[in-house]
Amino acid sequence: MAKAKQFGTECLRVLRITKKPNREEFSAVVKVSALGILVIGLLGFVIIMISRFIRG
Repeated sequence: MAKAKQFGTECLRVLRITKKPNREEFSAVVKVSALGILVIGLLGFVIIMISRFIRG
């Protein structure tokens, strides 16, 4: 029971510290996330194309 209470206390502390991102921060996060998704998608596409090319 003590661990659950400590976990709840830590969660409340984190919620008090956090803040809503402003427009610039949100925009930066969206751009970085989109870039990451694009890179992973392109990497998967290249791997599939190489495997199909090797199979013939």
